[in-house]
Amino acid sequence: MANPASYRPRTGEIPTNPGVYRFRDAHGRVIYVGKAKSLRSRLSSYFANPAGLMPKTYAMVHAASSVEWTVVGSELESLQLEYTWIKEFKPRFNVVFRDDKTYPYLAVTMGEKYPRVQVMRGDRRKGTRYFGPYTAGAIRETMDTLLRVFPVRSCSAGVFKRAEASGRPCLLGYIDKCSAPCVGRISPEDHRALADDFCAFMGGEAKRFIAKLEKQMAEAVARLDYERAARLRDDITAMRKVFERNAVVLAEDTDADIFALHEDELEAAVQVFHVRGGRVRGQRGWVVEKVEDSTTPDLVEHLLQQVYGEDGDTQGRLPREVLVPVEPSNAAELARWLGGLRGAKVDIRVPRRGDKAALMGTVRENAEHALKLHKTRRAGDLTVRSQALQELQEALDLPVALLRIECFDVSHVQGTNVVASMVVVEDGLPKKADYRKFSITGAAAADDTAAMRDVLTRRFRHYLQDKTAQVDGTAQVDGTAQVDGTAQDGPASGAPDAVLDTTTPAPKAKFAYPPNLVVVDGGKPQVNAAARALADLGIDDVYVVGLAKRLEEVWLPESDFPVILPRSSQGLYLLQRIRDEAHRFAISFHRQKRGKAMTVSALDSVPGLGAAKRRALLAHFGSVKGIKAATAEELATAKGIGPALAGAIVSHFAAAGAAPAAPAINMTTGEIIET
Repeated sequence: MANPASYRPRTGEIPTNPGVYRFRDAHGRVIYVGKAKSLRSRLSSYFANPAGLMPKTYAMVHAASSVEWTVVGSELESLQLEYTWIKEFKPRFNVVFRDDKTYPYLAVTMGEKYPRVQVMRGDRRKGTRYFGPYTAGAIRETMDTLLRVFPVRSCSAGVFKRAEASGRPCLLGYIDKCSAPCVGRISPEDHRALADDFCAFMGGEAKRFIAKLEKQMAEAVARLDYERAARLRDDITAMRKVFERNAVVLAEDTDADIFALHEDELEAAVQVFHVRGGRVRGQRGWVVEKVEDSTTPDLVEHLLQQVYGEDGDTQGRLPREVLVPVEPSNAAELARWLGGLRGAKVDIRVPRRGDKAALMGTVRENAEHALKLHKTRRAGDLTVRSQALQELQEALDLPVALLRIECFDVSHVQGTNVVASMVVVEDGLPKKADYRKFSITGAAAADDTAAMRDVLTRRFRHYLQDKTAQVDGTAQVDGTAQVDGTAQDGPASGAPDAVLDTTTPAPKAKFAYPPNLVVVDGGKPQVNAAARALADLGIDDVYVVGLAKRLEEVWLPESDFPVILPRSSQGLYLLQRIRDEAHRFAISFHRQKRGKAMTVSALDSVPGLGAAKRRALLAHFGSVKGIKAATAEELATAKGIGPALAGAIVSHFAAAGAAPAAPAINMTTGEIIET
């Protein structure tokens, strides 16, 4: 742990302007981002009396090895830049709100020629309308019910293309839950109008559609067309079922997000009700670990930053009113920022009485129950993970806690298609975003030890390069930080507030920070190869072990005898799970690579014909047989095929003689790819 006095900046060097500051650790990682109205006052508070700091702040300043800052023109700018840096660097000492579950949205892809209705999770996509979030069961029922009234396409692109090619719709087209634009039953314009009506209904205009169908039903009855009247009656029933699922809780013109939280010393649970048109349209929840010493107003500020900053407001999801349990820090600047995202005014209010205050109480009860449930579920898992990590640290006699473990495995079949995998575990849990695959060629593919040494060298060489680039890119002289390559010492006197560009994504490093422990799948030879790879790179603070499969022995570098862990050891179970996950990941990549290598086609030997042009020819003519029968002029009509290449293709097949072209066969499965 570093002594804060070793990197404390001189007080006179720190400006008194508003700004944003970053603490970095010895590896150059940003571990904390904060903002301040006066940088001098805020930063001095960290160093004046470190022993008197709160425990988590004390841990942060001792984990850091440097601090840097950026001066901005206003508190609004500092709010924007703080959010941008937290999103970019994901500092471990900042509060990060994580969904306690992944809620699905009902999405309509209005950016496509034939809009599609589907259930979506994860990142938002441009040109797509989103409604929700919903619970998983409710969204499927809502979608199934509304498709009988608004038969918008809901199939995938693959199903749509197959139906279009065959001239026959899928099952939904036959049961009237799709208007079947794939076979021309409806024009693109009429189908888009149908999708617009679907979006309008989900957007709160249900009464208009119900009234319209009731009028049509009455007209059908008057014409004695009872079959149509019965269908319209069923459609009205379906609409009302969806419309009445959400009870009216506030006035019909109320659009608001209502947040409430329940917290203890270590964690906080947040719940939000999305009220649109006076009805609760959706609910979300987050649980956050309080890794920084934050007050409730600070938590609310970070919550609104992350919720609306991540989602943006491309489809009007940000409401006119945001109701919170306490007024957030910098409420005025936060409201201005949200207003900029929405394109209209946003009110941040604390309800004191009336229906909104009563609904806030309901949301608060949900937050309280969510925190209790989270702690109940986590208690068992956390105890077992902590025990496993502690047992492993003690058994291997390691001086550092095993916060991050990386495991490597090599996979091949008799030395062909050699690949390797890297899986990552942090705090005993897999971190799949950091998994990596490696293709191994040349001399490194000769045997397992050479392959393991090659993979370790590549992994940590990339880390050293990223570290060097990161340090060079954040150089600071006399308290002046770099933003987009331009030194900023603060705004000129009287200069208007600038708006920082927070949309440019930060370049992602190939690898994250180094692990505390590297696990290789193998025994003594693999462990020694891994240790030599690290030693050649000058890395001496990463420990290496190997897990041999036959007797589940743990090998250490340059050791003649393995470490034997008890069969009931939680540490051994953890190593086995990591090893098996690395093996699974390597095997899946190897099968993928081997399948591609073993797919052969008559087109592969045509000079000058690459993979993209082969796909274009097959898409145009349908098969190798069709390509062989085509003339040079016909071949030139395919995308990317010029007269010279068309002539070369014809000459190639002519030289091959009258024998039929060999179909493409996957040698792994025997499946004929092309006919």
